[in-house]
Amino acid sequence: MENEREPLVVLLAGYEDRMHSFSASNPDMGSRIAQHIDFPDYTQDELVEIGDLMLEREGYALSPAAREAFVQYVGLRMTQPRFANARSVRNALERARLRQANRLVNTSPGRLLTKSDLVTIEADDITRSRVFQGEG
Repeated sequence: MENEREPLVVLLAGYEDRMHSFSASNPDMGSRIAQHIDFPDYTQDELVEIGDLMLEREGYALSPAAREAFVQYVGLRMTQPRFANARSVRNALERARLRQANRLVNTSPGRLLTKSDLVTIEADDITRSRVFQGEG
């Protein structure tokens, strides 16, 4: 690689603490990496907005109560281990959609569902997350 420095670019990406551990595992690593760029984590408001965009792209929406629950969810999740910014938001919304589908199947036998029923995530779909377990 030393002989091909000009045409070669290597990117290493990861969370700051893990990248420090990776770099520390090889003492010469620091001298071989010329640039370090740290990107700040998203804020709670930014993550909620990202969630809104993800849902909109998939044709879903949060009810007003679900939006309040989602804001609270994001705040709680940010303090927990293995939080992964927008990936955690995406995973949470996927699980909320699964809970919504289960709710509709289990609570609506024989009832015709409206489009609104099918595309609206309710507060219970959010608050049934393990993130809320043990709180208050």
